[in-house]
Amino acid sequence: MVHMALTVGFDLDMTLIDSRPGIHACYEALSARTGTYIDCDLVITRLGPPLEDELVNWFPADEVATVADVYREMYPTYAIAATPAMPGAREAVAAVQAADGRAVVVTAKWEPNAKLHLKHLRIDADAVVGNLWAEQKAQALREYGASVYVGDHTGDVRGAHTADAYSVAVPTGPCDAMELRAAGADVVLTDLTEFPTWLTDYLDSRPQA
Repeated sequence: MVHMALTVGFDLDMTLIDSRPGIHACYEALSARTGTYIDCDLVITRLGPPLEDELVNWFPADEVATVADVYREMYPTYAIAATPAMPGAREAVAAVQAADGRAVVVTAKWEPNAKLHLKHLRIDADAVVGNLWAEQKAQALREYGASVYVGDHTGDVRGAHTADAYSVAVPTGPCDAMELRAAGADVVLTDLTEFPTWLTDYLDSRPQA
């Protein structure tokens, strides 16, 4: 008897990486380049949704698409080196792979920049899918057959449930544990350092094939 194949999805910003310092730096540079005031300290308290959802707070709606392209072009220069891995991130991904599973990153971040972060931090995910937010993440989770999705935002909980995946939440981003539980997270860990032990228990409780 063997366990069914395991695929675990992971969010990126504030789940696997602490993107606050890098995003802060990139928004500061964007503000200087465009001559537009941006409260960068405020921006990094609400990470998770797509870039355009934030830019509309600072730029006219008809300029947002153009400014988003500028931001994404600037991003590797200002954000990649400044962004550390979250505690336990590499170990969480490695735990999935040690269980003969696949770790798939599914994020709202522009995919090329998401891949740059993972390469820089040597987080060896098996696949990366970008440009998906909240319920949209279910597209990739279903495609890869993910049974678990790990994230820090209530949008990640909704994405997991839309894909009929088990929602593992960490309150390391803008949503606290109470919000994540209220959104329907199946389990809330303190952070990713608890994930390998949780995964072992989860695998031991799964049906066998």
